[in-house]
Amino acid sequence: MIVDPQVSAALRTAADAVRGALGVEVGDRVEDALRRTLTDTITLDEDGSAFVITGDIPAMWLRDSTTQMLPYLRFVHACPPLADVLVGVVRRQFRSIEHDPYANAVNRSATGAHHDDRDLCDDPSVWEQKYEVDSLAYPVQFAHRIWRATGRTDLFDERAHRVLRTVVDHLRVEQDHDRSTYRFVRDVGISTETLAREGRGTPVAPTGMTWCGFRPSDDACTYGYNVPENLHAAQALLALADLARQVLGDERLADDADTLRAEIMAGVREHGVVEHDGERVYAYEVDGLGGVVLMDDANTPSLLSLPIDAPDVLDPEVTRATRRMVLGPENPYWYSGTAASGIGSQHTEPNRVWPIALCVEGLTGTAERRRELVDVLLATDAGTGRMHESFDVDDPTAFSREWFSWADAMFCELALTATDDVTAVTVSAAAAPRPARASASTSTR
Repeated sequence: MIVDPQVSAALRTAADAVRGALGVEVGDRVEDALRRTLTDTITLDEDGSAFVITGDIPAMWLRDSTTQMLPYLRFVHACPPLADVLVGVVRRQFRSIEHDPYANAVNRSATGAHHDDRDLCDDPSVWEQKYEVDSLAYPVQFAHRIWRATGRTDLFDERAHRVLRTVVDHLRVEQDHDRSTYRFVRDVGISTETLAREGRGTPVAPTGMTWCGFRPSDDACTYGYNVPENLHAAQALLALADLARQVLGDERLADDADTLRAEIMAGVREHGVVEHDGERVYAYEVDGLGGVVLMDDANTPSLLSLPIDAPDVLDPEVTRATRRMVLGPENPYWYSGTAASGIGSQHTEPNRVWPIALCVEGLTGTAERRRELVDVLLATDAGTGRMHESFDVDDPTAFSREWFSWADAMFCELALTATDDVTAVTVSAAAAPRPARASASTSTR
């Protein structure tokens, strides 16, 4: 897309603030990334919708297209042209959910392009039909945040109303996965690329949680109840109920969302919180039959990202204990080397950490850690000027994905938040009362 002059000015102002707080190199990186996402990943269509590619893959993921837009939420209240773009993204997301609520990634039109032509789903509009709960939760949260930031209600048309109802009904169907018709089979000899039991997934018992076929990494779930996905869904249902009451005037939809959220949360409390080394922590996945996976993955929603993705539904004590567990060797996907330490993924090679996870660690951590991680990320981009999917903890020149827009966006959000930290300290220092000057009568020279 062509960047509007008002949008360019907003990005430059934000980048100048970063330059002043964190240095010219960081500010330049932020401005380049914010502009590149708008110019190189977004296509505006005549119907007012916006199609967003991930970077080096020509498809739109519902999760990625939300997280790629996260930094721009800071500017939309004062920049209507940018708000128009974000509203266009939501319109496209809602259109995709209405078309197929199981699809995680879609084509711009019915081109017939697929990640793998052998998949069961041959819908020409669907790039991939790996069912991930966040594909429903992120767009709902995003729409709610745009409304809260701008007051705009024009995106909540009849289609949006239908989609919000679909989200509630769909999550409820998958509370009892045996009722579901969804199947996913990809016969490529890689267990994480397909679902067991002829595409149904491993067995689960009803728990109140909603079933999920694949993780945010696009890898198959070991057990069907992914806990961060369920907590994220609960947060999205909170937003959905607010929209239903305040914007759509649909009390029944709001009540249904509230009821479903309560059932999911009860399931998480009963099955998704487990004892580990004398502390209560969130599991990563469970099946309601005794199966438990203790780990975390770099992709969000993750256990580490829950304070961002599900802040209003968390148990603070359990969240703190979970953070200690996943940011260390007890997490099988935590790696440490000479260049960096952080969380990686089964989706990439061993000993590779993800810039996304490093950004999330900073965004959910202290101001000091945020600043440290900005420097780590600058030093581990292999001189490309971009954030990658993953890099080796001992050799950052070994990385995956040359162009990964989601990672760029998360770096921008980290740098902008670190800039806020500096601004807050500066304002606080300026507002602090100055010590009274000693009078001549009390001077002690």
